[in-house]
Amino acid sequence: MGTTPPRTLIADDQPDVLEALRLLLKGEGYETEAVTSPGDVLEAIKARNFDLLLMDLNYARDTTSGQEGLDLLTRVQAMDSTLPVVVMTAWGSVEVAVEAMHRGVRDFVLKPWENSRLLDTLRTQIESGYATREKLRLSAEQHQELEDALEIQRRLLPKELSQIEGFKVSAAWRPARAVSGDYFDALKFDESRMALCIADVSGKGMPAALLMSNIQAVVKAVASETVSPAELCTRVNRVVSANTADDKFITFFYCLLDASRKRLTYSNAGHNPGVVVRRTGAMLRLERGGTVLGPFARCVFEQGEITVESGDRILLFTDGVTEARNEAGDEFGEERLIALLTENLSLDADALQHLLMQAVFDFSGGDFQDDATLIVCSVD
Repeated sequence: MGTTPPRTLIADDQPDVLEALRLLLKGEGYETEAVTSPGDVLEAIKARNFDLLLMDLNYARDTTSGQEGLDLLTRVQAMDSTLPVVVMTAWGSVEVAVEAMHRGVRDFVLKPWENSRLLDTLRTQIESGYATREKLRLSAEQHQELEDALEIQRRLLPKELSQIEGFKVSAAWRPARAVSGDYFDALKFDESRMALCIADVSGKGMPAALLMSNIQAVVKAVASETVSPAELCTRVNRVVSANTADDKFITFFYCLLDASRKRLTYSNAGHNPGVVVRRTGAMLRLERGGTVLGPFARCVFEQGEITVESGDRILLFTDGVTEARNEAGDEFGEERLIALLTENLSLDADALQHLLMQAVFDFSGGDFQDDATLIVCSVD
């Protein structure tokens, strides 16, 4: 048990029983408080914290049904479900015992009690109560830490996407857990040039989120209008490789948009290929680049360049979008995603992004097994 004296609330309508228990527990180092009615039990629990409640089931002299005690148990559980409760009774039935257990009783002691058995029972239940409360405390702290981490992560991602003349960019980001290993950004360099990037860290949860934050910081430090996509991937990979465990990797896609030349230059580091759907319905996959970031420090990345025209749609996504599953276990899939995009080319980036993510949500019933991120860019 803890270093402080265990605080025990004793409830019984017989003064001689209360006094005998008080003396026994005081001799064992317990701090006790004695009450004689259900109302006094509730008032005591409301006023102070206890490590254990030792209580009788009957308080009216003319009844032995235990109903008073059962009703009290329900109210005690509502006030503090972590408080260990041990029942003392001079009688009993299987039905009452089962009902009492259902209402939160941890153990029973029959009157007249054996001191050593009673003390062993109390010690066991108090230690169990300590463990339960500590587990709940740690769980609450971890939950709050994850909530704080998610809020920090949301602040790191762009609240409003940068835009340049001739392009409209829209994005959706949905973490599968409290925090995400997906990353996206839109970096504006001047009125006619900007970069889009999207990444997916292997794994989930806090480790993936921390690595994602590292990627984000490196990209922002390196990116500029004079750094080509291939060179940016090379530099980012060098940093990531030096700071990433051997079993971790990042898929990454980075492209430059030049509104004055209507050009898209890109490099794909092992990511799902970006897709360009022409206004005619023809499709291009943006596949050129290299391997994933992290495992190999001395990678060489290629880059591709295409011309884009008014009416074209550019789509970037992480595999959490295409690998979302329905109840039958079927994946949403790239084919369905691209078909939906192609069928709705008249919509702008915002409308397309909402349409696509809603389709994935409806398909999976909102149960995303992986982080899901989507960027849609419409060419005006």
